[in-house]
Amino acid sequence: MKKFLDKDFLLENDTASRLYHEVASKMPIIDYHCHLMPAQIADDINFENLTQIWLAGDHYKWRAMRANGVDEKYCTGDAPDRDKFMKWAETVPDTIRNPLYHWTHLELQRYFGIHELLNPDSAEAIYRQANELLATEEFRVRSLIRKMNVEVICTTDDPVDTLEYHRKIREDGFETTVLPAWRADKAMAVEDPDFYNRYLEKLESASGTSISTYMDLLTALSNRHDFFHEMGCRVSDHGMETFYADDFDHQEIERIFLKIRKGRKLNKQEIGQFRSAMLIELAVMDHEKDWVQQFHVGALRNNNTRRFHELGPDTGFDSIGDFKLARTLSMFLDRLDQREQLAKTILYNLNPGDNALMVTMAYNFNDGMTPGKIQHGSGWWFLDQKYGMTDQINTLSSLGLLSRFVGMLTDSRSFLSYPRHEYFRRILCNLVGTDVEKGEIPDDPRLLKNLISNVCYHNAKNYFGFDRIP
Repeated sequence: MKKFLDKDFLLENDTASRLYHEVASKMPIIDYHCHLMPAQIADDINFENLTQIWLAGDHYKWRAMRANGVDEKYCTGDAPDRDKFMKWAETVPDTIRNPLYHWTHLELQRYFGIHELLNPDSAEAIYRQANELLATEEFRVRSLIRKMNVEVICTTDDPVDTLEYHRKIREDGFETTVLPAWRADKAMAVEDPDFYNRYLEKLESASGTSISTYMDLLTALSNRHDFFHEMGCRVSDHGMETFYADDFDHQEIERIFLKIRKGRKLNKQEIGQFRSAMLIELAVMDHEKDWVQQFHVGALRNNNTRRFHELGPDTGFDSIGDFKLARTLSMFLDRLDQREQLAKTILYNLNPGDNALMVTMAYNFNDGMTPGKIQHGSGWWFLDQKYGMTDQINTLSSLGLLSRFVGMLTDSRSFLSYPRHEYFRRILCNLVGTDVEKGEIPDDPRLLKNLISNVCYHNAKNYFGFDRIP
């Protein structure tokens, strides 16, 4: 019987073990989508304690704690940090077979060298030992990034962001490249006129542009897009329930924009038309600068109205949705392709039932010039666990080219999340290694090394072109 989290964790045969230890584990990490705070990297902070670096902002853990009967004050509330950690320690034994159990102990081992299981009996000693380490120079944020061999980080940034912290990081000469990623969701969030007009005031200030018309809005966004490019941005991202591809003309969009600018609420059809127009315009901007555009679709957000009003968004009350995707996704990509303005694109779905849909749709629009131009993205959010990753890799392998896949990303707010790349790499190596052992893939060392190293690192490096940024 294998020991828990031993060196061959998730690796079920000799070939899988060899591929992971000799190839995958040696590859640097390119984290092309995450939610880390650039200010914390710029200031190279020490976190005060394990709760601050591990539990603050982690809605995965909050969901598990609530399900375990833990009061909200220990999740997002004002309970002391130590008490919050103790409640998490009480919950951990009950996360067996949830990826949180694996991630928790991987992170304790990889960062802190702590091999004990976290539970109420061990919690006090683990908290004390980790806190002592977090106070040292070796546990400043930049050292944590170095420790995990992270080569590139792309944060998630609104068009109105100043990017001052990215500038400071670059000027400091930090060896890990930290780049902004353009997330213009708020520029499309027209369902609430008051919120939207307040946002446009911020955009006016950031862009130095008065926004009275729809064309003014596009000018302001284009100005910020130019600025982001100057700051090294090469990636955009959208978080949406589904795709929008309604018919529209510019006169109609101008009328819709003027309506919301007057503070009047749009109807469902007007919202769909406006978002359809904006998606196209933003996609064209990305194409003009040879950016990669990413689409994270399928989340049904803020399901618990009472908790949303109490705690706000991104606090652990989102779920998988069952939105229709195929027709509108096809129309969106086709409109851009007909104009020869379709940028490199990564499609992420949250509903696992959409995996085959996404792969087959992506491969309708590869152009025979850019390898892997349209990609099915890694298992995301609720799917970044063993079964979700396995399903995504198997579907992509069956219907597309695994060899062109750009691999894993953390999508995390925590500096302790980089073992998720290890988790992915072990799963990948085990799937390939098992096929080799079954005689379904040739035992060709060069072929296998190329496949694993490309998916873990080289494909992303070439696809995003981060090494070509001045």
